[in-house]
Amino acid sequence: MNTAVELTDAAWLISSYSGGQGECVEVACLPGAVAARDSKNPTGPVLVFAREDWAGFIRGVSADGFRP
Repeated sequence: MNTAVELTDAAWLISSYSGGQGECVEVACLPGAVAARDSKNPTGPVLVFAREDWAGFIRGVSADGFRP
């Protein structure tokens, strides 16, 4: 399914861990979804995830579950 998402008024957030270098992933909370983009290319592609999928990703990162 390919559904257009309106990002015009999205409030993009960047991690405080980025150190202000502008080389991080930015995220925006949307109704029912979370969008992510490369802070070095804010007009470039955006990935949009269902909130449940994003929450699962965050749980995996927090649990250090993505190490080989």
